[in-house]
This record gives sequence, structure tokens and C-alpha cells, in this order.
Amino acid sequence: MDPIDYYNKYAAKVFEDTVDQNMDAITAPFLELLEEGDTILDMGCGSGRDSLTFYDLGYDVTPLDGSEEMCRLAEVHTGLDVLQMTYEEMAFDGAFDGVWACGAFVHIPKDEMPALFRKVARALTEDGIFYLSMRLGDFEGFQGERYFSCYSEKELRSLVEGDGLFTVLKEWVTRDVRSGHSDIQWINILARKK
Repeated sequence: MDPIDYYNKYAAKVFEDTVDQNMDAITAPFLELLEEGDTILDMGCGSGRDSLTFYDLGYDVTPLDGSEEMCRLAEVHTGLDVLQMTYEEMAFDGAFDGVWACGAFVHIPKDEMPALFRKVARALTEDGIFYLSMRLGDFEGFQGERYFSCYSEKELRSLVEGDGLFTVLKEWVTRDVRSGHSDIQWINILARKK
């Protein structure tokens, strides 16, 4: 199933599973590299959980998601306008001080990632900050109804730095905070646009 179709179909469940998770330990290192009032693009914003956190802390946040239903729920939850847009449709040019992609690229095939990173780099201001998290592992393919791409730490770092667009500043591994998902680990990367 196409990821957008999946999230349209199961939007209410995804919202309930993610909206109340405390992400402070993950958002703090990202926000330390930004200043209050900076612009943040929240790619694949889902429930809007992180967008609302950023907004409440004084950042100028733009939530974005490809799923119409997730956008609708995120707008209700956050009170913010949410851009319904696929990553392919993105054409931002130096608009954001930070790009936040928390689990946002897990359904992207590995061979499509370099083009996506070029879009992220283009969206960032000079020296902009990019955060992403991807599943730790060596699997790529369908699990149930969705396609997943998992990475080793070395593979993901190499991919982020591959085109010379970013310098990795920090890398760390965390466990999934969602109930019933503690077997899943995430690679977190903070990078600066060159």
C-alpha cells in the first residue's frame, strides 16, 4: 500500500499512538542549535506533536505531511495551518533555519534518499540544521502494508554526508518511545548544511 494511502486509512490510530509521546530528549539537541523565532520545517509532521512543541517554544514552524487525513488531525491538534504536500512536490529555497524529519523518511526507498536530501539542503538557509531519525537495522522492503528502509549507523552517516551537502554534528541511537515498540531502535542524526 502507498504510504499516503496507509496514513489516510489509519490516521486516527496513528494520531493516538504518537500524539502524546514525550520527545523532549530528542528535540532538545536540535533546538540547542537554533534560536527562538527561527523557522522550522516539520517534514512528515503526522499528528503535529513536534510542530506544536516547537510553536509553543517560540519557533516559526511549518508542519508538512502528504496525508490529507493526518493534516486534518494535525491542524485540529495544533491550531496551525498544515501544508498537505508530498516530498516530491517540495520546492523550498533557503526558507528554513531547521528541518525536522523525525521518522519521516522510513518509507522512502534507499535509492531515492539522495534526491530527497538535495531537496532538504535546498530548503535550508546557509548553515541550516537538519535532524532526521531512521530505523536501525539492515532491512529494506515491505513489512505488512508498508515499505520500510532501515540503516546501519555507518550507512546512514555515509548517505547524509555523501553528496557533500551536510556535515554530521551528532549521531546517537534511541529506543522507540511508543508502547509496544521497545524492540525498535532509531538512529538520530543532527547535521549542518555546508
